[in-house]
Amino acid sequence: MELYQVRAFVTVARLGHVTKAAEALCVTPPAVTAQIKGLESSLGVALFDRSGGRLTLTRAGEQLLPQAEALLAAGNHLLGAARRMQGELTGRIELGMPGEAAEFLRLGAVAAGVQRDLPLVELATRSGPVGALLDQVRGGTLTAALSISVNPPRDLQWQALRSVCYRVAMPMHLAPQMQRGGWRVLASLPWVDGGVESHIHQLLRGLFEQQGLAPNVVLRSEDTHGLDVLVRSGNACALLREEVALPGVERGDWVVWGHARVDAQLFFSTAADRSGDPLVVALNSVVQAAWV
Repeated sequence: MELYQVRAFVTVARLGHVTKAAEALCVTPPAVTAQIKGLESSLGVALFDRSGGRLTLTRAGEQLLPQAEALLAAGNHLLGAARRMQGELTGRIELGMPGEAAEFLRLGAVAAGVQRDLPLVELATRSGPVGALLDQVRGGTLTAALSISVNPPRDLQWQALRSVCYRVAMPMHLAPQMQRGGWRVLASLPWVDGGVESHIHQLLRGLFEQQGLAPNVVLRSEDTHGLDVLVRSGNACALLREEVALPGVERGDWVVWGHARVDAQLFFSTAADRSGDPLVVALNSVVQAAWV
């Protein structure tokens, strides 16, 4: 039995899908399947029921999952103890970042804190949709991730860093259609959305679902940091952070529809089984200092 096999088992159990687990672990789906089969062979029990085209935990899998999670946590504690014996912390921190401006995410302050407090540690950032980033935290390939959502991330340790408000920004030439219109008219206007795992997509979908509607998405952009450019050029409406939306109104770049707002939070999340890892503990302190 190998620790990487146990991690594959726990990741698939958490995500419920081999492909998503493979993405989180940065390996191929066949590799994940082979690792789980190897673990099942070592343990002598089936961990997953693969019948009916679905992947569900067997009774043995359900009973062994908490012990597997504890084993991963113990491995991280062992690694942390060894690092403490070495003196100065060394290693690499992989931090996931959502599609928002680096200034808003205080990346500069975080990077400065790592350089100051962890001089032998390399900081690497990885941008992507929040759904994928959080899955990579669960899978152990990211040390931590920043995410934006209405609700805290599930199955992770998290802290809320700040509130975030999003407003509806629409091109100037579409504004006359909303003079007497309501939510139904708003939904019928052309919209630019983010990728299906992005925070923008989740917030936009939630905004219109509350009204029993769906937006008329004509453009989908993986670069959610640049949605303001598409609104300014007259392509479509979009959700923009209030700090971006309101100054744009003053410049005459677009119009903000005053009846809609989405209140969310910026979260910093780490995996529960890495809570004792000195790198995670140190990164937590750096992030908290950056957001004081």
